[in-house]
Amino acid sequence: MKRGDFIKIAAATCAAFTISAVAGFGAMSGLFGTSDTAYASENTAVVSEYTSEDSEAVVTSADNAEDAVATAGLNMVSGGALETSDMFTSRDLEQEADLSEAQNYTISDGQTIEITSEGVYVITGTVANAQIVVNAGSEDKVQIVLDGVSITNDSTPCIYVKSADKVFVTTTDSDNILAVTGTFTADGDTNTDAVIFSKDDLVLNGTGTLTIQSSNNGITSKDDLKITGGTINITCTADAIEANDSIRIADGTINIKTSKDALHAENDEDDTVGFVYICGGTLNVESDDDAVHATTVIQIDDGELNLVAHEGLEATWIQINGGTVNIEASDDGINAAYKSAKITPAAEFNGGTVTIVMGSGDTDAVDSNANLLITGGTLNITAQSPFDYDGTAKKTGGTLIVNGTETDTISNQMMGGKGGQGGMGGRGGRW
Repeated sequence: MKRGDFIKIAAATCAAFTISAVAGFGAMSGLFGTSDTAYASENTAVVSEYTSEDSEAVVTSADNAEDAVATAGLNMVSGGALETSDMFTSRDLEQEADLSEAQNYTISDGQTIEITSEGVYVITGTVANAQIVVNAGSEDKVQIVLDGVSITNDSTPCIYVKSADKVFVTTTDSDNILAVTGTFTADGDTNTDAVIFSKDDLVLNGTGTLTIQSSNNGITSKDDLKITGGTINITCTADAIEANDSIRIADGTINIKTSKDALHAENDEDDTVGFVYICGGTLNVESDDDAVHATTVIQIDDGELNLVAHEGLEATWIQINGGTVNIEASDDGINAAYKSAKITPAAEFNGGTVTIVMGSGDTDAVDSNANLLITGGTLNITAQSPFDYDGTAKKTGGTLIVNGTETDTISNQMMGGKGGQGGMGGRGGRW
């Protein structure tokens, strides 16, 4: 991810988040977020360093046009919390690799296949203690095609990306298994603690099945991680899918069973990055911690999410614009908390169907450390404590059902807060 393309610095006192009517806010711009930061996705157009400025403009324009055509079929909401126009490239969304110039390898026990240059590499074989290592140039795009691969390692990642611009892991119409059964061994100062571990951008797609079993994390990217197709099954003891900068899902079926977070987007050193964006696919989660966790934003525009977890969705700003979200939680169903100091917490429902079923005890279906807004869609809650917010709550549209009864009232369970729609209490309210 190119860090400068993600964060846009606005004029000193301008509201940074411009909320559009598409997202259900009308003219209420700047209600969420701070005055100096806005979020956008990366610009991934590829321009050769050897072209002239005029040629660069032509290539960039062509790439952008191709990406726009490829993403036109996705249910992506513009004007939402995140800038969605550059979330995915056309190649991200291609589910079959171009094999016309591919190199083919049958991997053997104990072997390391090291990829040092851009290209497409088809891997087959059933082995133990083997590894695919990508150590290519910083501008190189590498595509690893798994064509009936089974790798079981004791202590090292099955796929390890040390250097590249972007790496695609693509499945053919086949079953593929990657597993690490023991304690991971670090690579110098790098704690390589995932079955697929990448220091750079990572894309998972294809037409087949990838099953990952891990004694620690499942898939890790230290930049952006995208899933656009295929079936991915992950069983692990730590985070199933994690990335420093973003996790983006356009399609595919993802089944996760984990002792920690299913999706986790966070950079320990920078609280301005770390978002999750979902505009398609199916996500089925059984988690002992958070199903989806982000530092900044979780934006859901489409897709089906079936989440059984300690907490369902946790981020600073959670925006649901479409799709079907089913949550069964034992703590908070949706938790908009102070994960980033750059944004005011908000739980926002603009469309889709959200069903939350809470366990008994000290639990909240929707918990916001600041604001809560319902403008559209259907929110169906079964809980002793439907809402807990510290700022302002508004319902301007949509259908709200609480414990079987349709209502327009957003009750507040916060200790010391003022109950009822539009009540204020605690920190953060900007209305």
